[in-house]
Amino acid sequence: MLDYSEKRDYPRMSVDCAARFRANGADAVRNAIVKDLSGGGMLIWTDEPVEAGSRLSIVVVPGKNITPPLHAELEVVRCAPLEMDTDPTFSIACTISKLFAESEVGDNFP
Repeated sequence: MLDYSEKRDYPRMSVDCAARFRANGADAVRNAIVKDLSGGGMLIWTDEPVEAGSRLSIVVVPGKNITPPLHAELEVVRCAPLEMDTDPTFSIACTISKLFAESEVGDNFP
């Protein structure tokens, strides 16, 4: 039997993948890097803070064409500045509220 001490519902997978997101109600689309992903959430890094409780529409663009993009709606759990001197500078933890099929989103999603 595996000793799984992680208390999360889903195991996390480390990734380093480009993404674009828009806060619901905003016009601007912002860039991000997805740092980890699970069945219930993701951690993204970006250059501007996002308030906890915000809802985001996001498209994660894989580096290989064999994997389709991931379209989702997220809810921000927390946003914190990164401790290291790096760009982007904020770490944003999110839960996945909804996943969309490609047929459900338009060309301008998010």
